Amino acid sequence: MAGGAREVLTLQLGHFAGFVGAHWWNQQDAALGRATDATEPSGELCPDVLYRRGRTLYGQETYTPRLILMDLKGSLSSLKEEGDLYRDRLLDAAIAWQGKLTTHKEEKIYPKNPYFQDFQSAEGVLSDGVWRIKSIPNGKGPPLVTSVSNPKPLFPTVGSIKVWSDFLRVHLHPRSICLIQKYNHDGETGRLEAFGQGESILKEPRYLEELEDRLHFYVEECDYLQGFQILCDLHDGFSGVGTKAAELLQDEYSGRGVITWGLLPGLHNLGEPQKNIYRLLNTAFGLVHLTASSSFVCPLSLNGSLGLRPQPPVNFPYLDYDAALPFHCSAILATALDTVTVPYRLRSSPVSMVRLADMLSFSGKKVVTAEAIIPFPWVPGQSLPDTLVQLGRSTPWTPLSACGDPSGKCCFAQSVVLRGVDKASHTSQLPPGTPLPSPLHACLTGEEVLAQYLQQQQPRVISSSHLLLAPCRVVPPYPYFFSSFHQQGVIPGCPLRDTAVQSIPVFGALRSSSSLHQTLRSLAKELTQLDLRRWASFLDAGVEQDDVEELLQELHSLAQCYRESDSLTD
Repeated sequence: MAGGAREVLTLQLGHFAGFVGAHWWNQQDAALGRATDATEPSGELCPDVLYRRGRTLYGQETYTPRLILMDLKGSLSSLKEEGDLYRDRLLDAAIAWQGKLTTHKEEKIYPKNPYFQDFQSAEGVLSDGVWRIKSIPNGKGPPLVTSVSNPKPLFPTVGSIKVWSDFLRVHLHPRSICLIQKYNHDGETGRLEAFGQGESILKEPRYLEELEDRLHFYVEECDYLQGFQILCDLHDGFSGVGTKAAELLQDEYSGRGVITWGLLPGLHNLGEPQKNIYRLLNTAFGLVHLTASSSFVCPLSLNGSLGLRPQPPVNFPYLDYDAALPFHCSAILATALDTVTVPYRLRSSPVSMVRLADMLSFSGKKVVTAEAIIPFPWVPGQSLPDTLVQLGRSTPWTPLSACGDPSGKCCFAQSVVLRGVDKASHTSQLPPGTPLPSPLHACLTGEEVLAQYLQQQQPRVISSSHLLLAPCRVVPPYPYFFSSFHQQGVIPGCPLRDTAVQSIPVFGALRSSSSLHQTLRSLAKELTQLDLRRWASFLDAGVEQDDVEELLQELHSLAQCYRESDSLTD
């Protein structure tokens, strides 16, 4: 039981959602060893919000994500569907049979990832029941750590990461994983490609009953369930799975928050027209239908746009990431998620999911955007007012919702989180009598500095802000792509060039923005220009022509909610 925490149950639907989720659970796991009490920086967040305590049949205490995960056949690699945390088959056999016991070892169908094997054999320490690596590997710089049994660097290479389970380092509860056997993760046939296919999955009694059974298991053990968060692929048939799941949650758990993070991978192949058309259709259907059953929906992607016209991926000044690698893109999105979800995970004075949604999604604005600065360019020893003043009048946010550049757009409401700045640096340390460079330098607390800064940037906008000491943990298997900033010797929290990056400060925001007006209108326009007769297979999967016409009307209606004339700043 969570001991009074305001629990959240996570539904993770789809393979790219699995990549993002694996990174996010890894990051939280890395922070758990430091969350000993509320006086520690990492104790600002309550892990019981997303994690649950349990005990195996043999008395072993467990601490696992409160998670239901749905993916396709072939996505687990060497990971068992039921997990191995609560089972000891050798012990079970010994108890059942009192005679001589012979054990035969059989190779698994999916061989273990070689990186993960090295990771498990690396030198480390057992802390709070979790094996923790003593040092940090470095994939692009000089090797810093090697396996005890294998001297090669412990870092996941591009070729070694095939599926999310290759780098997930946390145990999952046996009721977490639900495999959809009728579709394949890989291959040219049997793919879950269309929205209608996804909807039909949860119309089948087998999968619907499995989901309901797992929901009841997790919900009934909660002291106070504040809601659900859905990590859902938007670009394929899982947009339909997510839609039906959100409808089920709305019907069975009315009044609870349902926040949906619609995930899209990076660069797509323009030479595959059917995949691109399906991606557009799935994204549009998913966005519109998920808004009907969610408190709000936030698309998350490093693409430049949601439409068919190619736009370059977004740029992070201090990251050398490869937009074609799901392993890289998902790590960045997980870091953003770990930051923007802070309000409803706080140990003290949390903002409930329902309250957060009410602030951001008023007047029908059920789609919100995410933006971040990763890492936030604060240097130890520099004051927060100095850092914010150096950013200038226009904060260099990187958009994370494929809705274009937010600069110059109107904002209706925002939730902002800044984390990882030392408390001693929250306010100006100028000697008495020194002229103040800005009003920020007159603030008495870090919270006042951040609130004043947001007021300067977005006057008259409804704002909620949080300032945390705890940074984001980025220890392996998080990818090492900080080299451009590291070479300057000014990695935040890591001033030495020969020191591996273990944590970073992050500035993240959720916004209700007028940029969505053009984004949603553009989606509708591209759909109008499609000749759906050429893509009859999409309609054959369970969508009718009338559904497409209704979709276009709803996209236009949703776009109208974000007209700039409605902005509080006008």
